[in-house]
Amino acid sequence: MTDKNALIQPDKGQPAVAIHLIDKAGLDAFVRQLSAPQRAALAAQKFAADGYAYGIVPDGDGWFVVSGVANTANLSSWCMAKLAEVLPAGTYRLAAGEPGPALFGWVTGQYRFERYLSAPSTEGPRVLLTKDVAAIAPALAEAAATALVRDMVNTPAEDMGPAEIEALAGKAAKAHGAVMTVTKGDALEQGYPMIHMVGRAAGRSHAPRLIELIWGDPAHPKVALVGKGVCFDSGGLDIKPSSGMLLMKKDMGGAAHALALAQLVMQAKLKVRLHLLIPAVENAISGNAFRPGDVLKSRAGLSVEIGNTDAEGRLVLGDALTRAGEETPELVIDFATLTGAARVALGPDLPAMFAREDATADELMKCGEAADDRCWRLPLFDGYREYLKSDIADLNNAGGNGFAGASVAALFLDKFVPEGTDWAHFDTFAWRPAAKPGRPKGGDALGLRSSWGLLKARYG
Repeated sequence: MTDKNALIQPDKGQPAVAIHLIDKAGLDAFVRQLSAPQRAALAAQKFAADGYAYGIVPDGDGWFVVSGVANTANLSSWCMAKLAEVLPAGTYRLAAGEPGPALFGWVTGQYRFERYLSAPSTEGPRVLLTKDVAAIAPALAEAAATALVRDMVNTPAEDMGPAEIEALAGKAAKAHGAVMTVTKGDALEQGYPMIHMVGRAAGRSHAPRLIELIWGDPAHPKVALVGKGVCFDSGGLDIKPSSGMLLMKKDMGGAAHALALAQLVMQAKLKVRLHLLIPAVENAISGNAFRPGDVLKSRAGLSVEIGNTDAEGRLVLGDALTRAGEETPELVIDFATLTGAARVALGPDLPAMFAREDATADELMKCGEAADDRCWRLPLFDGYREYLKSDIADLNNAGGNGFAGASVAALFLDKFVPEGTDWAHFDTFAWRPAAKPGRPKGGDALGLRSSWGLLKARYG
């Protein structure tokens, strides 16, 4: 990806191509003030001010851009993202007004994942100017956090295993003066038995671990961020079909979200005592893989019967959430690519969000709408707890039927979060199956900016 810091610059009157944002209500008035050749040029391009549509209009020795938006008075994050993808490299400014939220989409629209290309693109950047200098740093920070999620999710499992996630967390800790600890080996087996059991089949090269990062003033409110870091999910002995494994490099998308959000918190110096926890494992198959029917110990003291080895994410999160609760945080947010049921219910664009507190759920929904990163609340319905009953253990890791899979998985996690703790859980896809302006096909952050909005509102 082009250096993000080069993509938005303060407007100091430097030469730039003008961009006119036009909605359907203003199209006729705009066209009337053009010259005849300009009107002909726009008509030849069949410009009708539809969203993401654009036209190039000659202007003396130069040219300007006309782009359709839904409402010029209420710009979205994505309304200029298409322009950032298709316009020639150069410098641009709005003819009237400021980009506002569109700064974010301008940067994310130029994201490229080119790590494995022998001949990466050499195309220069499209730079957008703005006089709202205070808006530049926040937009770049959120775009960088989104790019981190995309990069981590897009990277194949061989190059994004538990050790690589540890290295990225260590880099963040060093950059912001945080303290990082990593538990693995015998200490993991004794202290975090579910994380150990899920990950032990991967062997030494992808050994399981719990990565923790602590940052901030101990006197500030404690906030825990937890991310599922299953670096590849074969399904275990309940093995997935080959088609089901094709995207399983993205099963550490929760860890990517949690790490990216933690970096936003530290960079903005929010007044919190931050605790980041990432259980990083690979759900592999070998002679010592955990089995259907096994009963696992947990850090919380609960015993868990394994109804399905492919429901492993909730197991590693259970131990991590227990550890987070030991610090008595006032807020816990976890992210996980947890269930296909959430995708069946809400599709790829809406992460399922669960929350104990109505106020927290409402705030996340509101922040998501404001940031064009919507989420949708699903219920923690007590009536479905019976689906997790076991005949021989405290609970089963998989429901005995196909009903309410996302809610049942969330209810499993709920058992490992201390009572009375304000807790929100995101069951996110972390992937875009088809490109949209500003959002290329591949790994993506879904639920990141809604959570960031809540944290800024509470602790900024």
